[in-house]
Amino acid sequence: MKILNLFLVVTGCLFLSACGDFLKEYSKELTYAHSCKDLDEVLIGNGYFKSESKSSRFGLASLKNATLYYPWLQVMDDDLEEFGFGMFGTGSALYGLRPFYAWQQTPFQDEKGNPFDDPTWKKLYEHIGYLNVIIAQVKEFSDDPEETRNRVQGEAEFLRGACYYLLVNMYAKPYVKATANDDLGVPLNVTEKIESKYFSRDKVADVYEQIVKDLKNASLHLEGIQQSTIYRVNSTAARILLSRVYLYMGEWELALVESERAIALGCPLWDLNDFDATNIAETSTSAYTKANYINSADSPEVLFTQGTNAMNLLTNDNSDAGRYRVSDELWALFHKYNEPGQLRDLRDTCYFTPAVKNKSYRFSRKNSSFAKDIKVFDSFVIRTVEAYLNKAEAEAMLDRADAVETLKTILVNRFQDGKIPSVVTGLSGKELVDFIREERRRELCFESHRWFDLRRYAVCMKYPEAKEITHKLYGPAVGEGVLMDNVVLKAYGEDAAWVMPIPTYEIDFNKGNMVDNEERPDRPIPLL
Repeated sequence: MKILNLFLVVTGCLFLSACGDFLKEYSKELTYAHSCKDLDEVLIGNGYFKSESKSSRFGLASLKNATLYYPWLQVMDDDLEEFGFGMFGTGSALYGLRPFYAWQQTPFQDEKGNPFDDPTWKKLYEHIGYLNVIIAQVKEFSDDPEETRNRVQGEAEFLRGACYYLLVNMYAKPYVKATANDDLGVPLNVTEKIESKYFSRDKVADVYEQIVKDLKNASLHLEGIQQSTIYRVNSTAARILLSRVYLYMGEWELALVESERAIALGCPLWDLNDFDATNIAETSTSAYTKANYINSADSPEVLFTQGTNAMNLLTNDNSDAGRYRVSDELWALFHKYNEPGQLRDLRDTCYFTPAVKNKSYRFSRKNSSFAKDIKVFDSFVIRTVEAYLNKAEAEAMLDRADAVETLKTILVNRFQDGKIPSVVTGLSGKELVDFIREERRRELCFESHRWFDLRRYAVCMKYPEAKEITHKLYGPAVGEGVLMDNVVLKAYGEDAAWVMPIPTYEIDFNKGNMVDNEERPDRPIPLL
């Protein structure tokens, strides 16, 4: 391919850990792209997250090699629990993810406690490296149609903003306006040049400023452009992510503006009264491929998705790979307002399916259980419903009564016959915000939101909510697993495990410029 050499400069500088004094400044002589079409090829191959997991099993190899995108994000919060049914094979998710599930001092370790390098950090910065070059180069192809240049630039800007959104929310403290100019974030690099320097951590405020800038630019560059697939981002999805980022920052007026702009562009909702949730057989795996799923390629709610899917491997009791189930606390939320014969939340059957081996357990059925059938990926998905959730939250934080009406827009599509809980109409203040947070948890579960939401709620300027989490640990058994221990994650502010450690290889390479991680608690757990 004629553009292969264009990105040798990028792969020679896998941000940040491979750069040294021997590297020269980026040179246009290394550029072999001749049009936006060439840049577009690289955007598809190296800018967007790769959907490369076709395996039906998940073991340590997948985690070490980053075959899946950050699957550990799904197991650290309060929406999943171990259920431990049957033997624990070394290929099971439990072996790879228990250190994250139990918030270990060194989460990137194997079943024997041996540490290994975190691939997520490196992978996200690799994407950023390619995106920097695309953004810098696209303006040079003035002979290409303006719409093409805008589309390529807008997609690249969105993806770079998304990468920094993930990095700063994984590896740094949540945004607090009063301290964001002092709190350490992650290193920023937005130049296409290879710089002969060591990197340090930029402030949280600076990282968020860059995220906002990228997403605003992406929204404008993608305006009016119709994407033919959910695997290419559009302006609506960019504005929804921007409204989410503003919520994280406590910028509620701005969040409201962006969510309203997204809704104006078109955010249809799926009326679950028309959703067929009856064709999932509880005893036959073959029927799963024929079922409807809320997260499907033809869903009217899915605007954009990329990356890989972990939930089909984590919550699957037809395989020895899956060892997690829907937590009792989350499952109860879907029945909180049910009234027999009068009121029913349809998401309990549309979003979940009962276990084959133990009917009291529930598993996510937002997606297929089989990797080959998955078209929407839980590592990164943007659905239209989030625009309404973001709008309702912003309105509630601004003490606007129309937050209730925004909520009703969602609920009439989620409850049987459009009948919604009467309590909603009278909500205001903290009670309204609490309902919205619960609704967000119900609606967006297992889509890589909950961990980040728990962090931001804890530091929210208005109605802060810090939560302690307890996880059960099960041991191997011929039948159902035996409860071995409980492990507790203290509330945010009392426990450093709410922040992922920046890789040791990164700190060592940058020779003290990168401040060491805050020490995470040592939590001994039973060996498997």
